[in-house]
Parts: sequence; structure tokens; C-alpha cells
Amino acid sequence: MARRKRAERRKVLPDSKYNSVLVTKFINSIMWCGKKSVAEKIFYTAMDLIQSKLNTDPFPVFEQAVNNVKPVVEVRSRRVGGATYQVPVEVRMNRKNSLAIRWLLYSARSRPEHSMAERLASEIIGANKKEGAAIKKREDTHKMAEANRAFAHFRW
Repeated sequence: MARRKRAERRKVLPDSKYNSVLVTKFINSIMWCGKKSVAEKIFYTAMDLIQSKLNTDPFPVFEQAVNNVKPVVEVRSRRVGGATYQVPVEVRMNRKNSLAIRWLLYSARSRPEHSMAERLASEIIGANKKEGAAIKKREDTHKMAEANRAFAHFRW
């Protein structure tokens, strides 16, 4: 147990273009080695590509893509009587967002397109249409939770 009080969650300021905290968290997750301006350029270029491909406002497409990737349940390991069980648990809201962002970025980085902005735009469009690697990751997580539903009584 911690001897001091719990760490407070830091407030994240909304970004300047879309005035959204979700966009700021997404940009911070794209960022490597503290290069935030590069991460912002990648994200906003991807949004421009989405706008040119779909001829609509890209921000609702991005929000819908993140909402489609958010998991509802996941499995957690619980050790009971010398055996380890995969226990399905509901996902907290903050963790839903962070998992969705992480899965979108991971699947975008593993795509074959040339620039990161193109990869990100393609993955966001795919997630908006409920297809792509990030959606598959979510479905796999849900299947694993469903398969281990018999161990739900170990939740406490």
C-alpha cells in the first residue's frame, strides 16, 4: 500500500484547432522523444487527408473512430488458490480512451503506407467504418472476455 496520498491526475489542455482534450491526448501519444510539433503536424496532416478523401469534417470521423475502438470489457489476471484465471472486468472510462488511442496508433504504425500521416488517416477511416486492425484488436479482447465469462465470479 502507498504510504502517501494518491497522485492527482493532471489536467490536459484542449488543442488549439479542434478545442478537444481527446485530440491533445492523441497527439501526446503520437509524440516520440518530446517532439510535439512533429506529432501535431502528423495528426493535422492526417485530418486533412481524411477531409480530402471523405469530403466531410474530419473531427466527427475521428471521434467516431475512437468510439468504435473503445473496449467495453477486458480480462485481468487473478490468482486464486494457486491458479491464475483470466477474469473479465468492465473497463474504466479513462482506460477505454487510452486503449483506443494505443490500438489505433499501433495498428497505424504497422500499416504499409509511406508516411505516418497516410497510415493514421487510413486507420482512422477504417475504424470509422468498423474495419481494420484496431477494430480486430477490440473484437479479440471482447471474445477473450466472453470465453472467460465463467470466471466472472472471481471479480472482487
